[in-house]
Amino acid sequence: MVKKYIMTPGPTPISEDVLIEHGKPLMHHRSPEFGKIFSEVTEKLKKLLKTKNDVFILTASGTGAMETAITNSFKKGDKVLVASIGNFGERFKKISLVYGLEVISLDYEWGEVADPGDIKKILDKEKDIKGVMAQFSETSTGALNDIMAMGKIVKDYPALFIVDAISGLAASDFDTDGWGIDIVIGGSQKGISAPTGIAFVSISEKAWKAIEVSDIPRFYFDLRAAKAALQKNQTPWTPGISIIVAMNKALDLLLEEGIENVFTRHRILAMATQEAAIALGLEFLVAEPGQRGFSVTAIKVPGGIDGKELVKIMRVKYGVTIAGGQGKISGKIIRIGHLGYVGMFDVITAISALEMALADLNYDFEIGAGITAAQKVFNENNYLDK
Repeated sequence: MVKKYIMTPGPTPISEDVLIEHGKPLMHHRSPEFGKIFSEVTEKLKKLLKTKNDVFILTASGTGAMETAITNSFKKGDKVLVASIGNFGERFKKISLVYGLEVISLDYEWGEVADPGDIKKILDKEKDIKGVMAQFSETSTGALNDIMAMGKIVKDYPALFIVDAISGLAASDFDTDGWGIDIVIGGSQKGISAPTGIAFVSISEKAWKAIEVSDIPRFYFDLRAAKAALQKNQTPWTPGISIIVAMNKALDLLLEEGIENVFTRHRILAMATQEAAIALGLEFLVAEPGQRGFSVTAIKVPGGIDGKELVKIMRVKYGVTIAGGQGKISGKIIRIGHLGYVGMFDVITAISALEMALADLNYDFEIGAGITAAQKVFNENNYLDK
């Protein structure tokens, strides 16, 4: 028997309590019972996002929420700036181009973070930019952008500030209102540790003014319809009822743990994973420690090792599913997620599987070095006292 573990940056493991809620008998989406749960989830998401803005729940993946942000906020031909540091920055560009926007690309090497100063220079030069888009945590690389610094800059310009926070929420501190973010995008299957299929967006007053004059066609993702339905604690279309019920419990667990404690847990899990990689002689895609997020660690595949085979051996032989590289770095990195319903023994198990898979591929290292390094981090940081 091979027991299965999922250690990807999404979807993430789901607790038994959340799975029980997910499996309860279906209720009708127009019933008072569901309306109460829907309202509770909306309010809890506001706490997680640290916002008083409207929050809308969508039955879609995170990409659906990215599309929602773009189709509702602009007119055809509008100019937008996308700070791209990886695969999901590229996705912002692709969606924008599909809907007829003029995209200014501010591109960085994958593994780097965006420089807020570069955004300011472009905004000063291009006075008619209507939106600035960036990732909080770039899932494909593990890099963490300085969204607070970006927000301080963008708020002084007419442009909307749109942030994909899908994989960073709950792993690192995030302050929607304090950082001046107009639209925040999140998803159920990452740090919240609920089933896949729900996305959500928060919308500022500044963003609503843009939504009112947008001329890009939309129907299913029309936030005007969502706003009208929200007055009745409903969605305009049939939602993912069971997923939302499960989200309600998952958010309860996060709030019971305490948001600051959740951040601390993710920080220590990331530290343990990174120290283990160092002990094994491995290198990181994100070179600067202060630029690595706490949701996923991207590790370069050693020379002479087939990165795709490494991921396959861990999954098939040892039962631990991690992620490989995406796009132009496919096969060049592995990504170990330590996000959501994850504890120290999950990380130790993942590192153990990594060591055994590396040994299978004849990589030269000291067996047990990674596990020892991870355990040392947990001991020194009194992990179980958090």
